[in-house]
Amino acid sequence: MKFGVLIFPGSNCDRDVALVTRDLLKQPTRMVWHQETDLSDLDVVIIPGGFSYGDYLRCGAISRFSPAMQATLTHAQQGKLVLGICNGFQVLTESGMLPGALVRNRELHFICDRLSIRVERTDLPWTQAYQPQQVITLPIAHGEGCYYADQTTLKALQANRQILFRYCNSSGEIDTVSNPNGSVENIAGICNLQGNVVGMMPHPERASDPTLGYTDGLQLFQGLLASSAVQQAAVA
Repeated sequence: MKFGVLIFPGSNCDRDVALVTRDLLKQPTRMVWHQETDLSDLDVVIIPGGFSYGDYLRCGAISRFSPAMQATLTHAQQGKLVLGICNGFQVLTESGMLPGALVRNRELHFICDRLSIRVERTDLPWTQAYQPQQVITLPIAHGEGCYYADQTTLKALQANRQILFRYCNSSGEIDTVSNPNGSVENIAGICNLQGNVVGMMPHPERASDPTLGYTDGLQLFQGLLASSAVQQAAVA
């Protein structure tokens, strides 16, 4: 499975992602500069965290117009996989690849912490390595991570099972106290209707290296590899 990690001026988590896909999982990984237009060699495109284009105007507002993001849209339309992490999630909503928006945190300050996250759906390549309703621990680091969607969009997300991750307490309960940024319905990550495009504010790549002491994020990437192996076996 070949991964591509987008790099914008201001990205700061691209190497963290590559450490997981290239170094820990030994998968071919290409760093993709924001001006590139051909992603046809890639199976998975990952839009990492950071401050793409300095987050001028608002987070992700400029990145959506980059040649690499136009190529990512084509990639997704072909049914291939796309993951946006933190700033990458913001880019995906700005580009219209995912519904809703990410706005300023409820308390209007930057949050850097490790939190409990409940896995809401486990029948997608992204989440198949987890158990239903499993509580995992992932880091967050954002100032504009409050997910917002109007009631019509929210009802569609719920009806189509597009909510993949929610902030919760250590017991898996969803409550206001466990919501770090004010996200509607404690939403921490969603997918598109087809399930091939995922955006999430928590950082799975920062919870993947065993030397850090916890690897709950690694399972997300391992699920992708397992899904790819099954597909290859079916073709063979």
